[in-house]
Amino acid sequence: MGQEIMAVAAARELRDNEMAFIGTGLPMIAAYLATFTHAPGLTLIFESGIIGAQPRGLAIGVGDFKLLSHCQKATSLYYALSLLQAGRVDVGFLGAAEVDQYGNINSTAIGDYRRPTVRLPGSGGANDIASLAKRVIIIVGHQRRKFPARLHYLTTPGFLDGGDSRRRAGLVGGGPSRVITDLAVLGFEPVSKRMQLESVHPGVTVEDVKAETGFELLVPSTIPETVPPTLGEIRLLRERIDPEGEYLAPPQPAAPKAV
Repeated sequence: MGQEIMAVAAARELRDNEMAFIGTGLPMIAAYLATFTHAPGLTLIFESGIIGAQPRGLAIGVGDFKLLSHCQKATSLYYALSLLQAGRVDVGFLGAAEVDQYGNINSTAIGDYRRPTVRLPGSGGANDIASLAKRVIIIVGHQRRKFPARLHYLTTPGFLDGGDSRRRAGLVGGGPSRVITDLAVLGFEPVSKRMQLESVHPGVTVEDVKAETGFELLVPSTIPETVPPTLGEIRLLRERIDPEGEYLAPPQPAAPKAV
């Protein structure tokens, strides 16, 4: 249920009548789920310039023709990014190869930049989203190598060095508000801007999360359990949004009980 609870937790962060800058994969699934439940007025924006896309089938990329069906506007990359510059985008989704304790993201290279172990796709529109959207939701699998004490390369700004360093750098967007993983939901302490634990998913302990985090995670005295997906949400995910399991791994059958 790891991917499903990530999609549901992300959907619950979206509000009705917002403008959301999303991509394919889990962000799109989360946005579709939100429109089918509590946020029917959500406007979906894709980097390709497709504005107001309707949830009519999962796309394989931000320029997939499926997204053109009944969309409000089909325009350009320049126009889509201009909505960020104009302060019109309420929330943006981002993935990450690495994310640090201040929500800074690496999606460029692992290892030395000039001779990397792994060369990654780079920023694309992520820097624009992180710099200009009113808030950002990061979706990433929770593995220690993805939550390092120090990024190999800073592609996309979060809260930089913490405190008011983001404001001093002139970044007008609100910065990351949530990091949603397959283990937990994380946020940021309001003053230091360090990442802190908000909730753990069912079956996960605080120690599980700390073990897969390469920096000291702030842990409040009381940590609730993430509210699990409802039967209605699960049904929407499996039967209407991603029935073929294109992005959500199909549920595994329970192992037979020993006799």
